[in-house]
Amino acid sequence: MIRPILSIVAVLMGGSALAQTAITQAASPWFTDAQAVLQQKLNQQPITNRAVNVILFNGDGNGVGTNYAIRVFAGQRAGKLGEEHVLPYETFPYLALAKTYNTNAQTPDSAPTASSMNTGVKSKFTTINMDERVTAGDCSTYSEDAKLTLLSEIATGMGKSVGAVSTARITHATPAAVYVHTVNRNWEDSAPDGCAQKDIADQMLDAMKAGTLDVAMGGGRRNFVPEGVTVEEDTAGKRKDGRNLIEEAKAAGAQYAFDDASFAALKLDGETPILGLFEASHMKYEQDRTGEPSLAEMTAAAITHLSKNQNGYYLQVEAGRIDHGNHDGNLHRTLMDGVALADAVAMADAMTNDLDTLIIVTADHEHAISFNGYCGRGAPITGLCYKIDNAGVKHLDELNLAADGKPYTVAGYLNGVGSVLKEEGNDWIGSRPAELTQEQATDPDYIQQALIPMRSETHSGEDVAIYAKGPWAHLFDGTVEQNYIFHVMNHAITVR
Repeated sequence: MIRPILSIVAVLMGGSALAQTAITQAASPWFTDAQAVLQQKLNQQPITNRAVNVILFNGDGNGVGTNYAIRVFAGQRAGKLGEEHVLPYETFPYLALAKTYNTNAQTPDSAPTASSMNTGVKSKFTTINMDERVTAGDCSTYSEDAKLTLLSEIATGMGKSVGAVSTARITHATPAAVYVHTVNRNWEDSAPDGCAQKDIADQMLDAMKAGTLDVAMGGGRRNFVPEGVTVEEDTAGKRKDGRNLIEEAKAAGAQYAFDDASFAALKLDGETPILGLFEASHMKYEQDRTGEPSLAEMTAAAITHLSKNQNGYYLQVEAGRIDHGNHDGNLHRTLMDGVALADAVAMADAMTNDLDTLIIVTADHEHAISFNGYCGRGAPITGLCYKIDNAGVKHLDELNLAADGKPYTVAGYLNGVGSVLKEEGNDWIGSRPAELTQEQATDPDYIQQALIPMRSETHSGEDVAIYAKGPWAHLFDGTVEQNYIFHVMNHAITVR
Protein backbone atom coordinates (compact mmCIF):
# COMPACT_ATOMS: atom_id res chain seq x y z
CA MET A 1 0.00 0.00 0.00
CA ILE A 2 1.29 3.46 -0.97
CA ARG A 3 1.50 5.67 2.07
CA PRO A 4 -0.61 8.83 1.56
CA ILE A 5 1.26 12.10 1.16
CA LEU A 6 0.62 14.32 4.18
CA SER A 7 -0.58 17.87 3.73
CA ILE A 8 -0.15 20.56 6.34
CA VAL A 9 -3.58 22.07 6.96
CA ALA A 10 -2.76 24.08 10.04
CA VAL A 11 0.32 26.14 10.83
CA LEU A 12 2.17 26.43 14.08
CA MET A 13 0.49 29.10 16.16
CA GLY A 14 1.46 29.98 19.72
CA GLY A 15 3.46 26.80 20.15
CA SER A 16 0.60 24.47 19.12
CA ALA A 17 1.43 21.34 17.14
CA LEU A 18 1.06 21.16 13.40
CA ALA A 19 -2.08 19.34 12.26
CA GLN A 20 -1.67 16.97 9.30
CA THR A 21 -4.35 15.41 7.13
CA ALA A 22 -3.91 12.29 5.02
CA ILE A 23 -4.75 12.94 1.34
CA THR A 24 -6.76 10.02 0.05
CA GLN A 25 -6.08 10.81 -3.63
CA ALA A 26 -2.30 10.83 -3.16
CA ALA A 27 -1.80 7.67 -5.22
CA SER A 28 -3.66 9.08 -8.25
CA PRO A 29 -1.44 9.67 -11.30
CA TRP A 30 -3.00 13.15 -11.56
CA PHE A 31 -1.76 13.89 -8.05
CA THR A 32 1.70 12.36 -8.37
CA ASP A 33 2.26 14.01 -11.76
CA ALA A 34 1.37 17.40 -10.30
CA GLN A 35 3.71 16.78 -7.37
CA ALA A 36 6.51 16.06 -9.83
CA VAL A 37 5.82 19.33 -11.65
CA LEU A 38 5.79 21.19 -8.34
CA GLN A 39 9.19 19.76 -7.43
CA GLN A 40 10.52 20.70 -10.84
CA LYS A 41 9.33 24.28 -10.31
CA LEU A 42 10.86 24.40 -6.83
CA ASN A 43 14.21 23.32 -8.27
CA GLN A 44 14.06 25.79 -11.15
CA GLN A 45 16.77 28.42 -11.26
CA PRO A 46 16.89 31.36 -13.70
CA ILE A 47 19.81 31.65 -16.11
CA THR A 48 21.28 35.14 -15.91
CA ASN A 49 24.39 35.06 -18.07
CA ARG A 50 24.45 36.87 -21.40
CA ALA A 51 22.71 35.08 -24.28
CA VAL A 52 24.95 34.33 -27.23
CA ASN A 53 22.01 33.36 -29.45
CA VAL A 54 18.32 34.26 -29.65
CA ILE A 55 15.73 32.24 -31.57
CA LEU A 56 12.26 33.75 -31.88
CA PHE A 57 9.56 31.38 -33.11
CA ASN A 58 6.37 33.00 -34.37
CA GLY A 59 3.48 30.64 -34.95
CA ASP A 60 1.52 33.09 -37.09
CA GLY A 61 -2.08 33.00 -35.86
CA ASN A 62 -1.27 30.45 -33.15
CA GLY A 63 -3.16 32.01 -30.27
CA VAL A 64 -4.19 30.15 -27.16
CA GLY A 65 -7.26 28.62 -28.83
CA THR A 66 -5.48 27.52 -31.98
CA ASN A 67 -2.64 26.13 -29.84
CA TYR A 68 -5.14 24.08 -27.85
CA ALA A 69 -6.39 22.53 -31.09
CA ILE A 70 -2.81 21.79 -32.21
CA ARG A 71 -2.09 20.10 -28.85
CA VAL A 72 -5.13 17.83 -29.10
CA PHE A 73 -4.51 17.11 -32.79
CA ALA A 74 -0.86 16.17 -32.16
CA GLY A 75 -1.88 13.98 -29.24
CA GLN A 76 -4.54 12.17 -31.23
CA ARG A 77 -2.09 11.58 -34.08
CA ALA A 78 0.18 9.96 -31.45
CA GLY A 79 -2.60 7.57 -30.40
CA LYS A 80 -3.69 9.44 -27.28
CA LEU A 81 -7.07 10.86 -26.40
CA GLY A 82 -5.32 14.13 -27.16
CA GLU A 83 -6.13 16.59 -24.43
CA GLU A 84 -3.35 15.32 -22.16
CA HIS A 85 -0.66 15.80 -24.82
CA VAL A 86 2.18 18.25 -24.22
CA LEU A 87 3.75 20.15 -27.14
CA PRO A 88 7.55 20.59 -27.01
CA TYR A 89 7.44 24.29 -26.14
CA GLU A 90 4.77 23.72 -23.49
CA THR A 91 7.54 22.20 -21.37
CA PHE A 92 9.45 25.50 -21.37
CA PRO A 93 9.75 26.81 -17.81
CA TYR A 94 8.57 30.40 -18.30
CA LEU A 95 5.27 31.69 -19.60
CA ALA A 96 3.51 35.01 -20.12
CA LEU A 97 0.60 36.45 -22.06
CA ALA A 98 1.07 39.20 -24.62
CA LYS A 99 -1.44 41.89 -25.60
CA THR A 100 -1.44 42.08 -29.39
CA TYR A 101 -3.33 45.25 -30.37
CA ASN A 102 -1.76 47.80 -32.70
CA THR A 103 -1.57 51.54 -31.98
CA ASN A 104 -4.65 52.15 -34.15
CA ALA A 105 -6.33 48.72 -34.21
CA GLN A 106 -8.04 46.60 -31.57
CA THR A 107 -7.68 43.49 -33.73
CA PRO A 108 -4.10 43.37 -34.99
CA ASP A 109 -2.38 42.82 -38.31
CA SER A 110 0.71 40.62 -38.63
CA ALA A 111 2.94 43.46 -39.87
CA PRO A 112 2.91 45.68 -36.77
CA THR A 113 2.76 42.72 -34.39
CA ALA A 114 5.96 41.31 -35.88
CA SER A 115 7.33 44.85 -35.95
CA SER A 116 6.69 45.25 -32.22
CA MET A 117 8.74 42.14 -31.45
CA ASN A 118 11.64 43.39 -33.59
CA THR A 119 11.67 47.05 -32.47
CA GLY A 120 10.27 47.24 -28.94
CA VAL A 121 7.42 49.64 -29.79
CA LYS A 122 3.93 49.21 -31.18
CA SER A 123 3.04 50.71 -34.54
CA LYS A 124 0.20 51.16 -37.01
CA PHE A 125 -1.86 48.56 -38.84
CA THR A 126 -0.10 47.23 -42.01
CA THR A 127 3.17 49.12 -41.37
CA ILE A 128 6.49 47.44 -40.58
CA ASN A 129 9.23 48.97 -38.43
CA MET A 130 8.05 52.57 -38.86
CA ASP A 131 7.14 54.98 -36.07
CA GLU A 132 3.75 56.58 -35.49
CA ARG A 133 4.46 59.61 -37.66
CA VAL A 134 3.71 57.61 -40.82
CA THR A 135 0.29 57.02 -42.34
CA ALA A 136 -0.18 53.44 -43.45
CA GLY A 137 -0.04 53.16 -47.23
CA ASP A 138 0.92 56.82 -47.73
CA CYS A 139 4.38 56.93 -49.24
CA SER A 140 4.64 60.70 -48.76
CA THR A 141 4.88 60.12 -44.99
CA TYR A 142 7.87 57.78 -45.30
CA SER A 143 11.14 59.23 -44.08
CA GLU A 144 14.49 57.99 -42.88
CA ASP A 145 13.78 59.61 -39.50
CA ALA A 146 10.65 57.48 -39.07
CA LYS A 147 12.57 54.21 -39.42
CA LEU A 148 12.85 52.20 -36.19
CA THR A 149 16.05 50.45 -35.08
CA LEU A 150 15.78 46.67 -35.45
CA LEU A 151 17.01 43.88 -33.19
CA SER A 152 18.79 42.47 -36.24
CA GLU A 153 20.73 45.73 -36.57
CA ILE A 154 21.71 45.61 -32.90
CA ALA A 155 22.78 41.97 -33.28
CA THR A 156 24.80 42.76 -36.41
CA GLY A 157 26.49 45.62 -34.58
CA MET A 158 27.65 43.07 -32.02
CA GLY A 159 29.17 40.89 -34.74
CA LYS A 160 26.30 38.38 -34.68
CA SER A 161 24.73 36.69 -37.69
CA VAL A 162 21.03 37.08 -38.58
CA GLY A 163 18.53 34.75 -40.19
CA ALA A 164 14.87 34.74 -41.20
CA VAL A 165 12.99 31.53 -42.00
CA SER A 166 9.31 31.25 -42.93
CA THR A 167 6.82 28.99 -44.66
CA ALA A 168 5.15 32.14 -45.98
CA ARG A 169 6.71 34.40 -48.59
CA ILE A 170 10.02 35.64 -47.20
CA THR A 171 8.81 39.15 -48.13
CA HIS A 172 5.58 38.63 -46.16
CA ALA A 173 4.81 40.67 -43.05
CA THR A 174 6.39 38.57 -40.30
CA PRO A 175 9.72 37.56 -41.89
CA ALA A 176 10.07 41.03 -43.42
CA ALA A 177 10.04 42.53 -39.92
CA VAL A 178 13.57 41.15 -39.43
CA TYR A 179 15.07 43.42 -42.10
CA VAL A 180 12.62 45.91 -43.69
CA HIS A 181 11.12 49.39 -43.17
CA THR A 182 7.87 50.05 -45.03
CA VAL A 183 4.66 52.03 -44.67
CA ASN A 184 2.79 49.25 -46.49
CA ARG A 185 3.38 45.52 -45.98
CA ASN A 186 1.91 44.81 -49.44
CA TRP A 187 4.75 46.49 -51.36
CA GLU A 188 6.59 43.20 -51.66
CA ASP A 189 7.71 43.48 -55.32
CA SER A 190 7.21 47.19 -56.04
CA ALA A 191 6.59 50.52 -54.33
CA PRO A 192 4.62 53.40 -55.88
CA ASP A 193 6.39 55.48 -58.51
CA GLY A 194 8.39 58.27 -56.94
CA CYS A 195 8.28 56.70 -53.50
CA ALA A 196 11.34 57.28 -51.32
CA GLN A 197 11.27 53.74 -49.97
CA LYS A 198 12.28 50.59 -51.83
CA ASP A 199 10.03 47.55 -52.13
CA ILE A 200 10.47 44.76 -49.60
CA ALA A 201 12.34 42.29 -51.84
CA ASP A 202 14.77 45.02 -52.86
CA GLN A 203 15.39 45.92 -49.22
CA MET A 204 16.00 42.26 -48.44
CA LEU A 205 18.66 42.08 -51.13
CA ASP A 206 20.29 45.23 -49.70
CA ALA A 207 20.39 43.58 -46.26
CA MET A 208 22.08 40.48 -47.66
CA LYS A 209 24.63 42.57 -49.59
CA ALA A 210 25.34 44.63 -46.47
CA GLY A 211 25.91 41.51 -44.37
CA THR A 212 22.99 42.24 -42.03
CA LEU A 213 20.97 39.22 -43.24
CA ASP A 214 22.88 35.97 -43.58
CA VAL A 215 20.04 33.47 -44.10
CA ALA A 216 16.67 34.06 -45.77
CA MET A 217 14.50 31.02 -46.56
CA GLY A 218 10.83 30.79 -47.42
CA GLY A 219 8.54 31.32 -50.38
CA GLY A 220 7.95 34.38 -52.57
CA ARG A 221 10.15 33.68 -55.60
CA ARG A 222 7.87 35.73 -57.89
CA ASN A 223 8.73 38.96 -56.06
CA PHE A 224 12.40 38.66 -57.07
CA VAL A 225 11.85 38.09 -60.81
CA PRO A 226 10.83 40.56 -63.56
CA GLU A 227 7.46 40.52 -65.27
CA GLY A 228 7.60 38.49 -68.45
CA VAL A 229 10.33 36.22 -67.09
CA THR A 230 9.68 32.62 -66.01
CA VAL A 231 12.12 30.82 -63.72
CA GLU A 232 12.17 27.67 -61.59
CA GLU A 233 8.98 25.60 -61.40
CA ASP A 234 7.30 27.90 -63.96
CA THR A 235 7.40 30.90 -61.64
CA ALA A 236 6.17 34.02 -63.44
CA GLY A 237 7.86 37.15 -62.14
CA LYS A 238 6.00 40.20 -60.81
CA ARG A 239 8.67 42.89 -60.66
CA LYS A 240 8.01 45.97 -62.79
CA ASP A 241 11.56 47.32 -62.68
CA GLY A 242 13.01 44.60 -64.91
CA ARG A 243 15.48 43.43 -62.27
CA ASN A 244 16.16 39.79 -61.39
CA LEU A 245 17.06 39.96 -57.71
CA ILE A 246 17.87 36.24 -57.58
CA GLU A 247 20.63 36.71 -60.12
CA GLU A 248 21.81 39.84 -58.32
CA ALA A 249 22.00 37.94 -55.03
CA LYS A 250 23.99 35.14 -56.67
CA ALA A 251 26.30 37.68 -58.29
CA ALA A 252 26.88 39.19 -54.85
CA GLY A 253 28.03 35.79 -53.57
CA ALA A 254 24.85 34.28 -52.12
CA GLN A 255 23.94 30.61 -52.39
CA TYR A 256 20.51 29.98 -53.91
CA ALA A 257 18.09 27.09 -53.37
CA PHE A 258 14.62 26.54 -54.82
CA ASP A 259 13.78 22.89 -54.13
CA ASP A 260 14.73 19.86 -52.03
CA ALA A 261 17.81 19.03 -54.09
CA SER A 262 19.30 22.52 -54.14
CA PHE A 263 18.48 22.90 -50.44
CA ALA A 264 20.41 19.71 -49.65
CA ALA A 265 23.37 21.05 -51.64
CA LEU A 266 23.72 24.28 -49.62
CA LYS A 267 27.08 24.85 -47.92
CA LEU A 268 26.32 25.52 -44.27
CA ASP A 269 29.71 27.09 -43.73
CA GLY A 270 28.62 30.17 -41.79
CA GLU A 271 30.23 32.46 -44.35
CA THR A 272 28.31 32.30 -47.63
CA PRO A 273 24.85 33.97 -47.42
CA ILE A 274 21.85 31.71 -48.14
CA LEU A 275 18.77 32.65 -50.16
CA GLY A 276 16.12 29.95 -50.35
CA LEU A 277 12.93 30.62 -52.33
CA PHE A 278 10.96 27.38 -52.48
CA GLU A 279 7.68 28.52 -54.04
CA ALA A 280 6.43 31.32 -56.28
CA SER A 281 4.20 32.49 -53.44
CA HIS A 282 3.81 30.87 -50.01
CA MET A 283 5.36 27.48 -49.38
CA LYS A 284 3.02 24.51 -49.44
CA TYR A 285 0.90 23.56 -46.47
CA GLU A 286 2.55 20.75 -44.53
CA GLN A 287 -0.38 18.52 -45.55
CA ASP A 288 0.57 18.98 -49.21
CA ARG A 289 4.36 19.39 -48.94
CA THR A 290 6.48 17.74 -51.63
CA GLY A 291 9.75 18.81 -53.21
CA GLU A 292 10.63 21.41 -50.59
CA PRO A 293 12.13 21.35 -47.07
CA SER A 294 10.04 21.27 -43.91
CA LEU A 295 10.09 24.07 -41.37
CA ALA A 296 12.19 21.86 -39.07
CA GLU A 297 14.69 21.18 -41.85
CA MET A 298 15.03 24.88 -42.68
CA THR A 299 15.41 25.68 -38.98
CA ALA A 300 18.14 23.07 -38.58
CA ALA A 301 20.01 24.35 -41.64
CA ALA A 302 19.78 27.95 -40.42
CA ILE A 303 21.06 27.07 -36.94
CA THR A 304 23.92 24.98 -38.36
CA HIS A 305 24.95 27.84 -40.64
CA LEU A 306 24.54 30.70 -38.16
CA SER A 307 26.16 28.89 -35.23
CA LYS A 308 29.48 28.91 -37.08
CA ASN A 309 29.72 32.53 -35.91
CA GLN A 310 31.33 32.48 -32.45
CA ASN A 311 29.67 35.81 -31.67
CA GLY A 312 26.28 34.17 -31.96
CA TYR A 313 23.14 34.92 -33.94
CA TYR A 314 19.56 36.14 -34.02
CA LEU A 315 17.14 33.85 -35.87
CA GLN A 316 13.43 34.40 -36.40
CA VAL A 317 11.39 31.39 -37.54
CA GLU A 318 7.78 31.76 -38.70
CA ALA A 319 5.22 29.01 -39.16
CA GLY A 320 3.28 31.28 -41.49
CA ARG A 321 0.68 28.88 -42.81
CA ILE A 322 -1.03 28.26 -39.46
CA ASP A 323 -2.47 31.69 -40.10
CA HIS A 324 -3.47 30.91 -43.69
CA GLY A 325 -5.22 27.69 -42.73
CA ASN A 326 -7.30 29.62 -40.22
CA HIS A 327 -8.09 32.29 -42.81
CA ASP A 328 -9.23 29.52 -45.17
CA GLY A 329 -11.41 27.94 -42.50
CA ASN A 330 -9.50 24.69 -43.06
CA LEU A 331 -8.69 23.43 -39.58
CA HIS A 332 -6.88 20.27 -40.67
CA ARG A 333 -4.22 22.16 -42.61
CA THR A 334 -3.96 24.72 -39.82
CA LEU A 335 -3.14 21.98 -37.33
CA MET A 336 -0.75 20.10 -39.60
CA ASP A 337 1.30 23.29 -39.86
CA GLY A 338 1.01 23.67 -36.09
CA VAL A 339 2.59 20.24 -35.65
CA ALA A 340 5.32 21.34 -38.08
CA LEU A 341 5.99 24.32 -35.80
CA ALA A 342 6.27 22.01 -32.80
CA ASP A 343 8.74 19.83 -34.71
CA ALA A 344 10.84 22.89 -35.59
CA VAL A 345 10.93 24.03 -31.97
CA ALA A 346 11.96 20.55 -30.83
CA MET A 347 14.72 20.58 -33.45
CA ALA A 348 16.03 23.98 -32.31
CA ASP A 349 15.89 22.93 -28.66
CA ALA A 350 17.88 19.78 -29.38
CA MET A 351 20.53 21.70 -31.33
CA THR A 352 21.15 24.44 -28.75
CA ASN A 353 22.23 24.87 -25.14
CA ASP A 354 19.95 26.51 -22.57
CA LEU A 355 22.98 28.21 -21.02
CA ASP A 356 23.70 30.35 -24.07
CA THR A 357 20.54 30.36 -26.22
CA LEU A 358 17.29 32.15 -25.45
CA ILE A 359 14.38 30.45 -27.25
CA ILE A 360 11.01 32.18 -27.38
CA VAL A 361 7.87 30.66 -28.88
CA THR A 362 4.91 32.96 -29.37
CA ALA A 363 2.31 34.14 -31.89
CA ASP A 364 1.53 37.45 -33.47
CA HIS A 365 -2.23 37.16 -32.94
CA GLU A 366 -5.13 34.74 -32.54
CA HIS A 367 -8.01 33.94 -34.91
CA ALA A 368 -11.79 33.80 -34.54
CA ILE A 369 -11.67 30.09 -33.72
CA SER A 370 -14.21 28.68 -31.26
CA PHE A 371 -14.88 25.36 -29.53
CA ASN A 372 -18.34 23.89 -29.25
CA GLY A 373 -19.48 21.80 -26.33
CA TYR A 374 -19.88 19.66 -24.55
CA CYS A 375 -17.63 17.01 -26.10
CA GLY A 376 -16.30 13.84 -24.51
CA ARG A 377 -12.58 13.12 -24.14
CA GLY A 378 -10.94 12.04 -27.36
CA ALA A 379 -13.52 13.52 -29.72
CA PRO A 380 -11.61 14.22 -32.97
CA ILE A 381 -10.57 17.86 -32.79
CA THR A 382 -11.25 18.43 -36.51
CA GLY A 383 -14.43 16.34 -36.48
CA LEU A 384 -17.84 16.03 -34.88
CA CYS A 385 -18.58 16.33 -31.16
CA TYR A 386 -19.29 13.06 -29.31
CA LYS A 387 -21.19 12.81 -26.05
CA ILE A 388 -19.45 12.53 -22.69
CA ASP A 389 -19.36 9.09 -21.08
CA ASN A 390 -20.47 9.68 -17.47
CA ALA A 391 -19.12 6.29 -16.36
CA GLY A 392 -15.81 6.23 -18.24
CA VAL A 393 -13.08 8.36 -19.79
CA LYS A 394 -13.34 8.19 -23.56
CA HIS A 395 -16.37 9.69 -25.31
CA LEU A 396 -19.48 7.72 -26.14
CA ASP A 397 -19.92 6.70 -29.77
CA GLU A 398 -22.99 8.92 -29.97
CA LEU A 399 -22.92 12.38 -31.51
CA ASN A 400 -24.09 15.47 -29.68
CA LEU A 401 -26.91 17.24 -31.50
CA ALA A 402 -27.72 20.94 -31.57
CA ALA A 403 -31.19 22.40 -31.08
CA ASP A 404 -31.86 21.88 -34.80
CA GLY A 405 -31.30 18.16 -34.37
CA LYS A 406 -28.05 18.14 -36.35
CA PRO A 407 -24.51 17.26 -35.25
CA TYR A 408 -21.83 19.92 -34.93
CA THR A 409 -18.04 20.05 -35.09
CA VAL A 410 -15.79 20.30 -32.04
CA ALA A 411 -14.25 23.47 -33.48
CA GLY A 412 -15.51 26.17 -35.80
CA TYR A 413 -15.08 29.85 -36.58
CA LEU A 414 -17.10 32.91 -35.67
CA ASN A 415 -16.64 34.14 -39.24
CA GLY A 416 -15.27 32.91 -42.53
CA VAL A 417 -15.90 31.19 -45.83
CA GLY A 418 -17.72 28.31 -44.13
CA SER A 419 -20.54 30.55 -42.95
CA VAL A 420 -23.91 28.86 -42.42
CA LEU A 421 -25.53 32.10 -43.62
CA LYS A 422 -26.19 32.07 -47.36
CA GLU A 423 -27.15 35.06 -49.49
CA GLU A 424 -30.62 34.86 -51.03
CA GLY A 425 -31.54 38.05 -52.82
CA ASN A 426 -31.03 40.88 -50.34
CA ASP A 427 -31.21 38.60 -47.31
CA TRP A 428 -28.87 36.23 -45.53
CA ILE A 429 -30.57 32.95 -44.63
CA GLY A 430 -29.18 30.54 -42.09
CA SER A 431 -29.06 26.86 -42.98
CA ARG A 432 -26.81 24.04 -41.77
CA PRO A 433 -26.31 20.86 -43.82
CA ALA A 434 -29.03 18.27 -43.28
CA GLU A 435 -26.43 15.59 -42.67
CA LEU A 436 -22.75 15.75 -41.80
CA THR A 437 -20.79 12.58 -41.14
CA GLN A 438 -17.63 12.11 -39.12
CA GLU A 439 -15.85 11.02 -42.29
CA GLN A 440 -16.81 14.25 -44.05
CA ALA A 441 -15.86 16.47 -41.10
CA THR A 442 -12.41 14.90 -40.63
CA ASP A 443 -11.53 15.07 -44.32
CA PRO A 444 -8.40 17.26 -44.76
CA ASP A 445 -10.30 19.46 -47.23
CA TYR A 446 -13.30 20.09 -44.97
CA ILE A 447 -14.08 23.77 -44.33
CA GLN A 448 -15.28 24.31 -40.77
CA GLN A 449 -18.69 25.84 -40.25
CA ALA A 450 -18.67 29.54 -39.40
CA LEU A 451 -21.24 32.12 -38.42
CA ILE A 452 -20.64 35.50 -40.05
CA PRO A 453 -19.95 35.34 -43.81
CA MET A 454 -16.48 36.57 -44.75
CA ARG A 455 -14.32 35.97 -47.83
CA SER A 456 -11.49 35.21 -45.41
CA GLU A 457 -11.74 34.41 -41.69
CA THR A 458 -10.31 37.22 -39.57
CA HIS A 459 -7.80 37.64 -36.79
CA SER A 460 -9.01 38.29 -33.25
CA GLY A 461 -7.67 40.56 -30.55
CA GLU A 462 -7.10 37.99 -27.79
CA ASP A 463 -3.85 37.69 -25.89
CA VAL A 464 -1.30 35.13 -27.08
CA ALA A 465 1.08 33.00 -25.06
CA ILE A 466 4.84 33.45 -24.78
CA TYR A 467 6.85 30.32 -23.92
CA ALA A 468 10.53 30.81 -23.12
CA LYS A 469 13.70 29.08 -21.91
CA GLY A 470 17.36 30.01 -21.66
CA PRO A 471 19.14 33.19 -20.48
CA TRP A 472 16.76 35.76 -18.99
CA ALA A 473 13.68 33.75 -19.98
CA HIS A 474 12.38 34.23 -16.43
CA LEU A 475 11.64 37.86 -17.36
CA PHE A 476 8.57 36.56 -19.16
CA ASP A 477 5.90 36.57 -16.49
CA GLY A 478 2.35 37.85 -16.16
CA THR A 479 0.56 39.81 -18.88
CA VAL A 480 2.77 42.09 -20.98
CA GLU A 481 2.58 44.25 -24.06
CA GLN A 482 3.77 42.41 -27.16
CA ASN A 483 6.59 44.88 -27.77
CA TYR A 484 8.09 43.79 -24.41
CA ILE A 485 9.43 40.68 -26.18
CA PHE A 486 12.05 42.84 -27.92
CA HIS A 487 13.21 44.26 -24.60
CA VAL A 488 13.88 40.82 -23.11
CA MET A 489 15.77 39.71 -26.22
CA ASN A 490 17.80 42.92 -26.32
CA HIS A 491 18.59 42.68 -22.60
CA ALA A 492 19.61 39.04 -22.94
CA ILE A 493 22.23 39.76 -25.63
CA THR A 494 23.56 43.06 -24.24
CA VAL A 495 23.58 42.60 -20.45
CA ARG A 496 27.01 42.81 -18.82
